[in-house]
Formats: sequence, C-alpha cells, structure tokens
Amino acid sequence: MKYLAGYSENIKASVRKLIEQNRLDDILLEKYRTAHDIRTDKALYEYVLDLKSRFLRNAAPINKVSFDSRIKVIKHALGQHTRTSRVQGEKLKASREIRIASLFREVPLEFLRMISVHELAHLKEKEHDKAFYQLCVHMEPAYHQYELDLRLYLTQIELCGPMSWPG
Repeated sequence: MKYLAGYSENIKASVRKLIEQNRLDDILLEKYRTAHDIRTDKALYEYVLDLKSRFLRNAAPINKVSFDSRIKVIKHALGQHTRTSRVQGEKLKASREIRIASLFREVPLEFLRMISVHELAHLKEKEHDKAFYQLCVHMEPAYHQYELDLRLYLTQIELCGPMSWPG
C-alpha cells in the first residue's frame, strides 16, 4: 500500500478490507465508468491548453504536452514539467513542456484531469506546498478525491495488473 502511505489509518484499513474482499476494482469501476477518448499527443495538448486558458491565462506558454512511456510510476512520477532556456542570438528563449505518463491514455477523464491540473500548477508554484494544492483545488475542486482514487487505482494495478475501463 505504498501509494497510500500518507493517508490515515482509517482509510488504509478500509482499503485493506476492499482488497481482502476483492472489491477494489468494482468500487473504482462503479465510480468511474468509462475511459476518456484523449489518445493522441495533439488531443492531450489541446486538452491541457484549454485548462490553462480557463485557469492560468497569465502563466507562461506551454510549448509541448505529450504522453510519455518513459515515465514510470515505480519512480514515483506520473507526470513531469520541464523548463529549458536557450540563448538564440541576443535573446533568451524559454521552453516549457509537460509530459504525462502513458498510463493516463486509458483511464477515466477525472484521473487525466487531476494529473493535468497538477502539472499546470507547477507553472505558478514550484513546490508541493499549501499554495500549490490551493491552486490545484481552484482548477479542480475534486482534486484531492481524484488523487486518492488514482492512488487506489495504482494500488489495484500493483496487486492485479491494469484494469480495463469501458470506452
């Protein structure tokens, strides 16, 4: 239950009970019935840019958003944001990219939204502090619930392998 390490003993006990009853996947499938249809990097870029335009209009532009099969959940990463600066002539050019683990290609939209909001929040807040999570909740009021449910899903994957969400 490494994905639930920071949660209360009550939550962990409830999850253990669901696992013992072999019901964790049923609970997730009942709550999140279908996978989203954002499958390409182009569609992901448009999705993330739409979120950014609604909530972070004044934030720096994003040059690229893509699914990345090299991001491994095992290394505690679900997404990454990078900033690079290059000198071009006499100007300093900044580039910002967001990469989201390929795992998010076939999950419910709520999980994709949660990780997208998380990575977008890093445009304004670098650290995972109170201001960061307040921004996440501003963009997605159910952020913490989706994060918990995603952690339940990752626990399910670790125990039984990937789930198939109806598309």
